[in-house]
Parts: sequence; C-alpha cells; structure tokens
Amino acid sequence: MFAPASDTLLFPTEPTVRQLARELYEHVRDLPLISPHGHVDPGLLAEDQPFPDPARLLIVPDHYLTRMLLSQGITPDRLGVPRVDGGPSETDGRAIWRLFADHWHLFRGTPTRLWFEQTLTEVFGVDTPFGPSTADAVYDTLAERLGRTEFRPRSLFAQFNIEVLATTESPLDDLAAHAKLAADGWGGPGGRVITTFRPDDVVDQDRPDWSDRVVRLGRVTGEDTTTYSGFIRALERRRADFRAAGATSTDHGHPSALTLDLTPAQASSLYERGLRGKATPADAERFRAHMLVEFARMSVEDGLVMQLHPGAVRNHNAWLHDRHGRDVGGDVPRTTSYVDALSPMLNRFGNDPRLRLVVFTLDESTFSRELAPLAGGYPAVYLGAPWWFLDSPEGLRRFREAVTETAGFYNTAGFVDDTRAFCSIPVRHDVARRVDAAFLAALVAQRRLRLDEAADTIADLAYHLPKRVFRLES
Repeated sequence: MFAPASDTLLFPTEPTVRQLARELYEHVRDLPLISPHGHVDPGLLAEDQPFPDPARLLIVPDHYLTRMLLSQGITPDRLGVPRVDGGPSETDGRAIWRLFADHWHLFRGTPTRLWFEQTLTEVFGVDTPFGPSTADAVYDTLAERLGRTEFRPRSLFAQFNIEVLATTESPLDDLAAHAKLAADGWGGPGGRVITTFRPDDVVDQDRPDWSDRVVRLGRVTGEDTTTYSGFIRALERRRADFRAAGATSTDHGHPSALTLDLTPAQASSLYERGLRGKATPADAERFRAHMLVEFARMSVEDGLVMQLHPGAVRNHNAWLHDRHGRDVGGDVPRTTSYVDALSPMLNRFGNDPRLRLVVFTLDESTFSRELAPLAGGYPAVYLGAPWWFLDSPEGLRRFREAVTETAGFYNTAGFVDDTRAFCSIPVRHDVARRVDAAFLAALVAQRRLRLDEAADTIADLAYHLPKRVFRLES
C-alpha cells in the first residue's frame, strides 16, 4: 500500500517553519487523490492484467527517462522504445534495466530521480538504494512484487486512494475501455475513471493525416465532414458521447494560445482549403485559433471544463520522431503569449459564468506577467498547475511565489499529474502537497496567515479546488 514518507522530504530546513510544514502536510497527507488531467491508458485498468517486467513498466514508456539518456548518446531503441521503421530495439528487460542503472548518475538533482526513487520505496516497498551495483537485486524484487495480485492495476488504484482519474482520448476513440469499466461496475463513487475529450488530431491541419482523420470522424458520427458545418456537428456529437462516458472536461494542446473569432464563412474557407491539401502553416494556425473559440462556445453550452495546454514545439528532434514516432521525448517548450492571444476568446466568453477555462503554460515567465493577472481579472479563467517541464519541486514552488500575490490561491485549479506513468501518480501528488505545505508554512511563520487558515487552504489546494473547478463533485 502507498505510504507517503513521514520524514522531512522537501520541507524547509529552518526548524520552526519545518515543523509548521509537517503539521500542514499531515492535514492533507491522507486525502483522496483527484487526478483531473493525465494520460494513463484506460485499458490498463479495464483489463487489469499484471504489469510487464520492471523495465517495461518504469523505463520504456517514460520519455522523461529516455530523453535524458538520449542527451548522452544512449538511443531509445537500446532502452526498448519501439522503432516506427520496424528496426530492432532491445527486448530484454534486464538488459534495459542494467543500462539505465549504469547511467543513474545523470539524474542527480532531477525530479525524475525523486519520482523514481519514491515510486520504488513508497509504492513497491523497495528500500535498497538504486544504482549499478544494486540493479539486479532491485529488478528481482520488483519482478516478484509485480507477480502479486495486490500489485495489479485495479488493486493499486484502490491503494493509491484515487477518487477520480481522468484519462485523455481522441474524438476517434471508441471509448471501449471506459465502457468495459462501466460494464464491470468498477470505479464507482469511491474511485472512478473518466475520459477527457482531446480533439487536437482532428483540428490541427499541420498533421499529415488530418484530412484522413476528418473522414474517420464523419464515419464515427454519421455526419458529413466534407463541410465545415458538418464538422462542427460531428464534434458536438462526440462531445455528447464523451459526456455520457463520464467526461467533465476537454483538453487542447495547441502550439500557441492564439484565439480568433472568425465568421462562419471565414472558418469554412479555411476548413475547405485544408481538405484540399492547400492549407499553409498560417492557415492551420488561424483555424486552430478559431476552433478554440468554437470549443469555448461549446463548453458554455454543454458544461465541459476547457483546458488549454499550449507552448510545445512538437517533434523538435526530427531524427527522434522519424525513428520512434510521436510522444517519445522530442518536444521542447517555446515562448508563449497569453494576454493578446486569449483576448478574442475572453472578450466573448471570459465573463460568462458557464465557462471554466484552465490555462497551463510551459513558459513560466508568463506566470506573474500575464497568467496571474488574467486569472485575477476574468471569472472564467483558472491557472493550471506547472506541468511537463515545470512539474518539479522547484517549479511548483516558483509557481506559488509568482502567482499568489495577484491571483491568490482560489483562482488556481489544483495539482495535475499529467502522467502516463500510473505508478508515479501518488508520488507526484505527494510531492505537490509537500511543496504547498512548505509554501504555506512560510506564510504562517511570517504572520501572513493563521495556522487554521493555512490548513484550510492546503486542503482546498490538494482536494476541494480540483473537484470544484473540474466539476467532479457529483
């Protein structure tokens, strides 16, 4: 069973503030986990099969780990990451594990080391310090644990004390895994798995397979997606399907935060140009920007919370993409603007109480300059937690320092783990709770908050706020 460490991990070194942080952390340590945004495969829980060997569980799918080794010349195929060209990749789990352990020193000081070590200790009960000399012993212990019933996905879900886990699916997904979970009667009020509507692959005209996906969307919905109006109806129909499957939110991972409120005729022209294969990169950006406003309109009508995750340059490492495909660590952050970019959407819907827009960033220079003032000035806007390149203890702390003075605590949306690594979920939430405990403890020590107020606040940040903002209360 997951048992968060009771030591002073990530707490301040000054004794008085450390004790305050420990008290605040104990107040939320055992609260259920709300995971409103992530990328765990729902089939993992639907099928509830034993996990594969330790390497395929903890290393092969984790691009945080494989990316670091690539930076030192260790190619992903040597770590078992499949190649899109069918070329050879390592299949021996122990060999992958040993290679990773031989380069463990590369992760000193990184959040990935913290998550990995805490997962070994707190999830699997492995206390042996990890490294080259202990790699085989740790591997053998993990392999034995993974063979036990209590370490299957559904059992771990309960042990992790997860109340809600949101996965992320394309409009083209048949949602079969979610249907199986529902049919099994599993995941009720004490712990449920819901889907999230992620339409990027049918909106982004820069994708080489975009028009094919639009055709598939038409087949799935029975709508005529050769027209823009039919495309919009198809998206609305799929949103309704996702809501019926339990979704409470959508997610949009656009290259930028640009929004444009185009006329139907302008949008239709861009759409048809894309279907003919004539869309330029500027056309694709304008179409994505318009669709964000359309999705805000749909959210006002159907109540789905809207998440915006902009600012990643996808597949920057072209060699990595060509060899191993998407989502294997080849993306990098870019400078992202929000004040001007979001203005068309917010001018239309920013004061509408029916819209909830949770905005994330990979550009932390915007926290205090743009995002905190926007969240502090529009009822619809909430700040998402630091994610991806920023979800480290230091990034979480900098976020609180940058946004609290302008947006306060209650214009933020709580922690999101944003992970594909199921076994790291409780560790990541525990780290966030510890960082918030340390931040609030400093405010108490400075006489800026009473201890009882800080206790209420940390409970809200860890549990109550994400439930409310993401409409997970029912």
